[in-house]
Amino acid sequence: MSALAPAASPRLGLRGHEWEAVLGVLLALGALVAVGPRPAMLGLLLLAAITPRLTAIDIAEHRLPDRLVLPALPVALAAALAGSVAGGTPILVAVSAGSAYAALLMVLHLVGGMGLGDVKLAPVLGLTAAAVSPAAAVAAPLLAFLAGGGVAVVTLVRSGPGTRIPFGPAMLLGAWTAVLLA
Repeated sequence: MSALAPAASPRLGLRGHEWEAVLGVLLALGALVAVGPRPAMLGLLLLAAITPRLTAIDIAEHRLPDRLVLPALPVALAAALAGSVAGGTPILVAVSAGSAYAALLMVLHLVGGMGLGDVKLAPVLGLTAAAVSPAAAVAAPLLAFLAGGGVAVVTLVRSGPGTRIPFGPAMLLGAWTAVLLA
């Protein structure tokens, strides 16, 4: 089994990437319940599909592949634009949220604390959360830094200083938490 394959669960009958499919479906259903049939669902469905894979890869390899992240950006932008046209969050607010999140992580990247994959994922999450509500767009990065900080503290205690942690899973958790609670 490769380092990227999730662990099997014989008790539930799920093996390998089946866990990712189940998690993706659960995220999509949760988004549908939380958001309803709105244009924001376009971005959320794609995010539900890629979240499990991005999480597994980032934990295993400390990278977020462009082949998964970059195609999500135009979809997130389209969802935000469609939501704006339908009377949701204004497109300028959504684009500002995605840009601000990316700019913050770019600054952290330049000072050596963040990977470029995280920087590329930030506008996707900012746009997607903003398509749901401006509050979700503000909450997503805050929750990501809280989750990432908690993981960092535990990692520092267990492994000592200098240990790298993947931030993508915390970013995704923050975004999903903000969206599902919005």
